[in-house]
Amino acid sequence: MIRAICCVPVGPLRAEPSHRTEMVSQLIFGECCEILEQTKEWQRIRIKYDGYEGWCTTSHLVEIDEEEYESEGCALTPDWVTALEYNGHPMMVPMGSHLTAMKNGRAHWRKNQVHYKGKPVAPGDALTDARSIRQLTYKFLNIPYLWGGKSVFGFDCSGFTQTVYKFLNVPLLRDAYQQASQGEAVGFLEETKTGDVAFFDNAEGKITHVGILLNPHEIIHASGKVRVDKIDNEGIVQSETFQRTHHLRVIRRMLPAGQ
Repeated sequence: MIRAICCVPVGPLRAEPSHRTEMVSQLIFGECCEILEQTKEWQRIRIKYDGYEGWCTTSHLVEIDEEEYESEGCALTPDWVTALEYNGHPMMVPMGSHLTAMKNGRAHWRKNQVHYKGKPVAPGDALTDARSIRQLTYKFLNIPYLWGGKSVFGFDCSGFTQTVYKFLNVPLLRDAYQQASQGEAVGFLEETKTGDVAFFDNAEGKITHVGILLNPHEIIHASGKVRVDKIDNEGIVQSETFQRTHHLRVIRRMLPAGQ
């Protein structure tokens, strides 16, 4: 199997090998993938992190060896954008980029930029107390909604939750209905903790939305933009309009016990 990494700040992942087709997700700089099928301009790939499949432009990928593929995730960039040098040229990569691509002399960066609360950022290092989770999620406030997006340049609802939890060292699947199969159920809003994940369904009972609880009364989620709204046992109430926008289906606790 051929392995590759994303060598651009954000690479669209499309439903078909055409720029005109739906963007189903994205690759972020340094993310690893397997190449399943190749054409001259397109590669059908499977993302290592969440198993999502789609078509990526060939120019957005660079082949790597097994060692690089297995070492993905050693550090994450914590700033909105991080300046680095890639193959001798400047590049700005978004928050949450993987530093896999720093191997073999391809890229260079200032290590003091890759810190969070004075410590190097790596999976497992981020603090998971309520205050730290709120501070982390607030970094993304007002980022615009983008279907298939999972970077600071645009999020969809599940891309937002997946990215936040990547910093908490808990890998979430890509789509909301997939994430709803993870973690442990929480019975009531009153029993929730900061960081619990709430899921919402449509009239047909299909889970179509997800957000992160800040407390039993507030939720941060990507709806139009990343925003904080009110939540009750029925669902989300938009803070400005007081209109109910989403129907609550289930709440899941993703963080391991004791965190």
